[in-house]
Amino acid sequence: MPALRMVVRGLVQGVGFRWWAARHASRLGLSGHVRNLPDGSVELVVSGERESLDEMMELCLKGPSASEVSGVSAFPCPEPGVEGFTILRDGRG
Repeated sequence: MPALRMVVRGLVQGVGFRWWAARHASRLGLSGHVRNLPDGSVELVVSGERESLDEMMELCLKGPSASEVSGVSAFPCPEPGVEGFTILRDGRG
């Protein structure tokens, strides 16, 4: 399955972005994780059908109502190798 690493920038921490992303990823049948990064961005690593990945990317460009997304970068990556979708505590380990 194709996989992407997405980094979402802007006002995306402290606004429920991880929970919002997890809900949409699960609904779309995507596997992977989401976490806050130390620089204030949010990282998603997702794998699944190409159409679902495209839809997740479109959703992340908007974000939840309390967020202000300034940009999303996406890069192909290896599959995360997990089933389901997980919210990780943060990017500091």
